[in-house]
Amino acid sequence: MRIGIDIMGGDFAPKATVLGSILASKELSDNDKIVLIGDESQILPILKSENIEPSVFDIVHTDERIEMGEHPAKAFKNKPKSSISLGFHLLNSGKIDGFASAGNTGAMMVGSMYTVKVVDGIIRPCISSVLPRLDGGNSILLDVGINADCKPDVLYQYAILGSIYAEFVHKIANPKVGLLNIGSEQEKGNILTRATHELMKGTKDFNFIGNVEGNDLFTGKADVIVCDGFTGNVVLKEAEAFYVISKKRKIKDEYFDRFNFENYGGTPILGINSTVVIGHGISNSKAIKNMILHTRDVCYAGINSKFKAKFK
Repeated sequence: MRIGIDIMGGDFAPKATVLGSILASKELSDNDKIVLIGDESQILPILKSENIEPSVFDIVHTDERIEMGEHPAKAFKNKPKSSISLGFHLLNSGKIDGFASAGNTGAMMVGSMYTVKVVDGIIRPCISSVLPRLDGGNSILLDVGINADCKPDVLYQYAILGSIYAEFVHKIANPKVGLLNIGSEQEKGNILTRATHELMKGTKDFNFIGNVEGNDLFTGKADVIVCDGFTGNVVLKEAEAFYVISKKRKIKDEYFDRFNFENYGGTPILGINSTVVIGHGISNSKAIKNMILHTRDVCYAGINSKFKAKFK
């Protein structure tokens, strides 16, 4: 498995991305190879300082990058030699099996939509987040930000995407799918959630258990929790705040430590034809390491082919 990493992406690149790649390389098998996409003149001194032979990695050189504040579509088009653009070129040509970046999220979405493209039959791709549960497991929340406004058929497809991701990447058998709502009764909610519940009720495409409420998010009542991107992003930011608040109040708690995004590294874009993983812009070396390892896991799970089979 060949995993491409955008060395120029992220607030602390290239040092954090190179150091994270070194950490990840120590946990990969001999069948896996990390491809560093970025400025070789900056990569090599970091490897040397860590006593790492460059041959541990494959390096694709470019000194061009898409900055965080640049317009995603314009930058992707006008900078064909940027680390993100080259990453998608390598992915689309089959020279790498997965591509990960903590860089410009918009540019990663543009590359996904217009290079590897959306799986036929899927209306909109989405991204998910892990919600740590009190029982030690994790639930999956989606969408968490790509699509602020959704229709019932889009949420229905999210349930399918989330179920496949939960089963084959997170190893949750027959995952329970819940629709995030303001009440457990099927008649509760707004026009979107009521119509979506009606659509999901009785389905054979996934294991739908009905509505779940905000106080169910961390209990394990549902393994996959479906909502529009606006709601999901609010939930995600609130969950991230738990960890920040616990640290500021000097609370030592193993459960709240699991809300640290560094432990998960990144999240794949679900519903496209290849494996693309997006990381947090403030990722440090630990987060980069876990982003690369999660990219490997998604590649080996083969969920993209399962999406294609489901929606053909």
